[in-house]
Amino acid sequence: MSLSDPLGDLLTRIRNAQSARQSRCVAPASKLRENVLEVLKREGYIRSWSTEQVRAGVKVISIELKYSEGEPAIKEIARVSKPGRRVYSKIAELPKFYSGLGISILSTPKGVMSDNEARSANVGGEVLCRVF
Repeated sequence: MSLSDPLGDLLTRIRNAQSARQSRCVAPASKLRENVLEVLKREGYIRSWSTEQVRAGVKVISIELKYSEGEPAIKEIARVSKPGRRVYSKIAELPKFYSGLGISILSTPKGVMSDNEARSANVGGEVLCRVF
């Protein structure tokens, strides 16, 4: 089965797992997904993630979700740039999400990073998703 939006699939799996109050979720592995999960881990939205080899040539990512007092750490996660409509932003024009309480995840020439990291590195790029 081919997916037209693998990152959107990952975000939906996380959203569904948290609404079902599961502690872990599993998704197919890719470099982009790993980079986005690393940003979510650095920013404190998930506990951890790891890749596992199911069989030769097939890897999956196991994501350990984070909860605080029974509430999910991720209140809202939404895809911004989609395959049919890419959204790019200069760093000076990137708005703060929820007055700085949430983050935007960007794909920049220096790699995938949060909006705060992109501001300090002074690079813009494609806005992948927003997390609050």
